[in-house]
Amino acid sequence: MKVSIFGLGYVGTVSAACLAGRKHSIIGVDSNAVKVDMINAGTSPVIEPGVNEKIAYAVRAGNLRATSIAEEAVLETELSIICVGTPSKPNGDLDCSHLENVCKEIGQALAKKIGFHVVVIRSTVLPGIIKEKVIPVLERKSGKKSGVDFGVCNNPEFLREGSAVFDFLNPSKTVIGEMEACSGDIVQSLYEGLPGPLIRCAIEVSEMVKYADNSFHAIKVAFANEIGKFCKAVCIDSHQVMDIFCQDTKLNLSPYYLKPGFAFGGSCLPKDIRALNYRAQNADVAMPLLNAVLPSNQMQIEHGFKLILSMGKKSVGFLGFSFKAGTDDLRESPLVELIERLIGKGFDLKLYDGNVNVAKLTGANRDYIFKVIPHIERLMVDGMDKILEHAEIIVIGNNAPEFGSIAGKLRPDQVVIDFVRIRQIEETHEYYQGICW
Repeated sequence: MKVSIFGLGYVGTVSAACLAGRKHSIIGVDSNAVKVDMINAGTSPVIEPGVNEKIAYAVRAGNLRATSIAEEAVLETELSIICVGTPSKPNGDLDCSHLENVCKEIGQALAKKIGFHVVVIRSTVLPGIIKEKVIPVLERKSGKKSGVDFGVCNNPEFLREGSAVFDFLNPSKTVIGEMEACSGDIVQSLYEGLPGPLIRCAIEVSEMVKYADNSFHAIKVAFANEIGKFCKAVCIDSHQVMDIFCQDTKLNLSPYYLKPGFAFGGSCLPKDIRALNYRAQNADVAMPLLNAVLPSNQMQIEHGFKLILSMGKKSVGFLGFSFKAGTDDLRESPLVELIERLIGKGFDLKLYDGNVNVAKLTGANRDYIFKVIPHIERLMVDGMDKILEHAEIIVIGNNAPEFGSIAGKLRPDQVVIDFVRIRQIEETHEYYQGICW
């Protein structure tokens, strides 16, 4: 394929070198004449292992050249990839001026272009930027219509400095955000044969994926450093701790705890976070990330409470109120805290959880109900049908399999607030609210 790449910085140069190495015909575009001259001389304008050799080979083979003339590049190619920087403004917002300037140049060239052309944003942009800024500029400058005369896609990069060539050719994932399938098909053809999953999704999803990735990477570094500082203070080998931690790919390094939903609870997580923070404080170890975990969790309970209040209805039924499905443990259940707040506000509540039966409870769970939350027992009913008869608001508290069966039993006037995302209900009920979706 004939491809123009705008911006010969780190991402643009690596992308140009690797795509040219895959036998695509590449024209690099940059306003910096030094970068253009270096590419045309067969040398890399950035320092990155393996890139210089790829550029030298591609230039000799005639698969790569560079120019400073945007119109020339657009008219001679089928697809343009934008790789310009989006740095921070002093207030933390993105500076999209370079992106908008390139879009103006591409738009002006598209006005003279015959045939369909795809513009791909590889620069890192916040959700909404492509639809709010990129497409309007392209349409205004070209006089053409996105999705009709030209296509726009997002293709975020996941390259690590120092191993970018390997990452490009061995991606953990390739993400293409699209507005129409035909444009996504063209972008996908760039990556045919590469390993790893290729994921096509809405443009806003693809924009957000990059931020989710980088935010989590930052959190992981901060988490490891806080654990390290604590370990040093109490004379423990932090690297041994984290080496063992990372061997658990069932829970620790996995998607298990990474599903947006309601707050965590139970007999372990809250108390262990409190204990670690207390011990760190006594050891004069600052752990701002771990200190923020419980307040953040509390805010999720508050969010659920406000969502129920906003419905303007008074009768509420909970399907599931133990801290997770398949257990009768109510200790530190965030659902119980939410229920108690609703009771205090005068809501008419009924509760059902197939795993919570007071007559069968023993030990700590039984003591907890009778000593701490005895009023909860009076609200419990013995079947889902009684919840459905009673409630104007149905709250799905955990993902017990039986709750999916209510999809066809809901009244049109009932509101469903789902804390766990039960698809059968989401896809069938008009008045459905997910707590994070």
